[in-house]
Amino acid sequence: MVSGTQRRPGETLPLMLRRRLSSRAVEGFFGGLSRLGRLHPKAAPEQHGVEVLRDIPFTTVGDQTLRLDIYRPRSRPEPLPLCLYMHGGGFRMLSKESHWLMGLIFARRGYVCVVPDYRLAPRHPFPAAIEDAASALCFAAQRGVGYGGDPARLVLAGESAGANLACALAVACCFRRDVALAEAVFELDLTPRALVPLCGVLQASDSKRFARQGKLSWLVADELCTLSDDYLPGFDSLRPAERDLADPLLLLEREEAPARPLPPCVASVGTRDVLIDDTRRLEAALGRRSVRCDARYYPGEMHAFQALLFRAAARESWRVTFDFLAEVLEHDWTPPDSDPFAARAREGQA
Repeated sequence: MVSGTQRRPGETLPLMLRRRLSSRAVEGFFGGLSRLGRLHPKAAPEQHGVEVLRDIPFTTVGDQTLRLDIYRPRSRPEPLPLCLYMHGGGFRMLSKESHWLMGLIFARRGYVCVVPDYRLAPRHPFPAAIEDAASALCFAAQRGVGYGGDPARLVLAGESAGANLACALAVACCFRRDVALAEAVFELDLTPRALVPLCGVLQASDSKRFARQGKLSWLVADELCTLSDDYLPGFDSLRPAERDLADPLLLLEREEAPARPLPPCVASVGTRDVLIDDTRRLEAALGRRSVRCDARYYPGEMHAFQALLFRAAARESWRVTFDFLAEVLEHDWTPPDSDPFAARAREGQA
């Protein structure tokens, strides 16, 4: 849900109300799609051979207890690859509840998928979200085995703002950063096996750069132009090591060598997505580092199209993603015969 829309210094009341309206509209669209999808008879996890462990506490901050859901195949003959999926929403909205589909998608392909909540801006600005993401990663690394997961085959994934958090966690795993939360992640001694950033906003600062690239609707422009203000209100006072966790793309674009190998990456984005340039920059940055990055650009698709499984492009994007993961993780898994999405994908290829 939307964390809150506060009036900023110098902001007029009409502008504040318009921005509040735009946030409600965006949350209503994506949240509404999620709730509508849950009503579909094929959305039930048991129809995919999946079980869901809900509302598991993983950290407490002040008087707030944060919880996560775990999606996993009912039949688990051996430990399965472990995926930490961070939900999107511009750091300000949505939740693990709105992203049930992503957990289901990974679990039906043979992954133990952890989907956590995290504190939302502007009530909880940076570094709250990445602190909570780091706590979720520590939980997955330390307790994932008990849920049937294999931390040695860790996948970091997320879309939009969640892709930023997934990339920031990869940075914390592979680079030494003089920041407490990054040090805690680095001390886990984990090397992620794969990174899956979908339609990511991989540089959270200067979100107005997207508006400078071309004409945007007022709704999209309002959402993007306020992202940095809400998530990074004190950005100028942050130390460089802290900024790297807000802007993991900028670190990857520099020449600093990691302490551990960076994971191979599979990324997807639609060509109608205003965030597309961040994926292009990520592909180029990893290419300069000789790190594999399979980036796919889907013509005419909108932001977060991967959740629209009734579209052929969404199904194709997941086929590409899981083919990539099967290769780099050496993970051979056949989805249940009752899987309607796999059936649709086969029909599309026929």
